[in-house]
Formats: sequence, structure tokens, C-alpha cells
Amino acid sequence: MSASLPPLRDIIDRYELGAKKSLGQHFLLDLNMTRKIARAASVMDSDHVLEIGPGPGGLTRALLETGAQVTAIERDHRCIEALSDTAAAFENRLSVIEADALAANELDILAGMTPVKIVANLPYNISTELLIKWLKAGAALWSVMALMFQKEVADRILAAPGSKAYGRLSVISQTTSLPSRAFNLPARAFTPPPKVDSTVVIFEQPREAFPALAALEKVTQAAFSQRRKMLRSSLKPVFGDNVSGALLTAGIEETRRAEELSIDQFKSLARLAAT
Repeated sequence: MSASLPPLRDIIDRYELGAKKSLGQHFLLDLNMTRKIARAASVMDSDHVLEIGPGPGGLTRALLETGAQVTAIERDHRCIEALSDTAAAFENRLSVIEADALAANELDILAGMTPVKIVANLPYNISTELLIKWLKAGAALWSVMALMFQKEVADRILAAPGSKAYGRLSVISQTTSLPSRAFNLPARAFTPPPKVDSTVVIFEQPREAFPALAALEKVTQAAFSQRRKMLRSSLKPVFGDNVSGALLTAGIEETRRAEELSIDQFKSLARLAAT
């Protein structure tokens, strides 16, 4: 770490960066942990990294220590001012954009620099929406993502068919990328500590755009919103009176339930729904 930078807790006090519940803020100040996240994403000095919600800059410092160029998107103006010292200490390899990450157009912001590595301690209240957004963008935007979620959300991302955690997020994540668990972090690692533990998930191999992704979202939404019902009932909003025919064409018994289907079977149904 640059010797010219004060400890993160001093930054929080100086700029009055009390975490805002409305922004889903939980700051990770342990530099050993933030460096571990940077290593999990294999960040190197030749990389350009996109970070979301840097807060006082704990993870930001770890990313900059690798020699990488970092673009951070932050909507909390207090944090933007606090990060100015970090940018100066690291030879201006940090660019901070004041914006709402959900509304931001990353391809415009990062014009000429994509694909990037996306590394972030995501605000819990928008983590799933951001993930789906980036999975849709795929290889045009990113090559690797190292993202921190509530452990329960990570379990859903990584779940296999037949498990209680298996659902819409599992199917979409595993259709568009190769996700894996890096490590878990206890709640006490954060300031303030959340009520749940967290997990860093690595996403690799962004797939070529699945042409029926919109239909896949529709099929999985219908199937898992009524996961206790048989598919002939839960998928009726998608296929109407042709639901039995669609299931027959896909080679799926109409008495099966959503959690019993493989990723490939959901993809088959999505292709049918898209025609």
C-alpha cells in the first residue's frame, strides 16, 4: 500500500462515511481480505478493472497495488471525495465515475478498454440486478468477474438441479458463464457487520450470447415462481394451451417440477418459447 495513505478508518472518520443502509453499504476494511479478492480475480498490472461501490476504498487499494488501471462507479458523493487521495497516491490509475451502477452504460464508460475484469463488494440491495445486467453483456464487457454476494445469493448462483437453492439465478448464471465459489467471509469482516455471511464468486468464460436469453428469463421466472407445481401448470403463462406440446417437443414429462430440470432442458424450453 502507498505509504502516503492513511488507514481506512481514518478516511471514514475524516469524511464522515457512516455506512448508509439505503445504499446497502458494508465496508470491507481488512486489507488482507481485499488483497485475497484481487488475487482470486488474478488481477495483474496489464489489466483494466471495473469496481462498483468502492466506498472508502479498501478493495480499490488492493486492486491498485497490483498495478492495474481501475475505473470505479460510485453514487455516494461522500466516497468520491474520499477517493481523491487514493487516486493521487497511485499515480492517477484510478478513475471515479459518479453514477448509479444500475443505470450506467459500462460499454460507453469503458470505451476502448473492454473486456475488463469486474471486481466488487456489491451493495447487497442491487447485487442480483447488477449480476444479470453483466451476464447479459457477456464477453463484450468482461473476461472475469469476482463479485461478493450474501452467501445465500451465492448458493443460488452455484446450485445444481434438485437442490432447494436451485432456481432462476442458477440457470441464467450457469447458461451465460462458468461460476465458482472462491471463499466465504464472516459478517464480522465488515463495518458495519451485516446480518449474514458473504461469499466471493468467480465468473469465468463469459459465453457467447444465448439467443433466447429473454425467453429463458421468462421460462425460469414462470417455472420457479410456482416451483411446487408441475410444469404443465407453472409454464402455462409462457406457452398457453400449447404447454403440453412444448414439453413433449423438449422431451420433458409434464408432471415434472422446475427444480428437476437441467440447464440444457431449460435452454430447450427457452428456444421453443422464442419461436
